[in-house]
Parts: sequence; structure tokens; C-alpha cells
Amino acid sequence: MALKLNVPSIVCDGCAQTITESINTMEPDAQVNVDVKAKTVTVESEASEETIKQAIVAAGHTVEGYQAG
Repeated sequence: MALKLNVPSIVCDGCAQTITESINTMEPDAQVNVDVKAKTVTVESEASEETIKQAIVAAGHTVEGYQAG
């Protein structure tokens, strides 16, 4: 399943690395592509959308339209 999320808090390649590592910690087989300029994260994974969003939030970032509950 390919999932594309808007992550407005991405500002640099360091952010991209942090997000990628966080997702890969929760889902080691995930293919993660972070576009710093577009502020998007595209994930190819078997994990649920909720799991991926939680991983991004756990990395200290915000996902547009998502409130951690």
C-alpha cells in the first residue's frame, strides 16, 4: 500500500532522516521516500496508515490533518 502524507514540519534532510528512521523502527520493511521541498512523505508498507502517522508524530513532526489521540 502506498501512502502519501503532507508533513508541514519537514524543513531539512535531517528531518527526512529522522522520519525515515522512525518509520523503519516500527516497520522495518517499509520503503520511505521523503520530499523535503514538497514536505511530503511517501511510504510503501504493509503497516496501517495510523501506524505510519504515529511513527511520524513520534519523530517529533506533524502530519497535516492528523491529531495523535
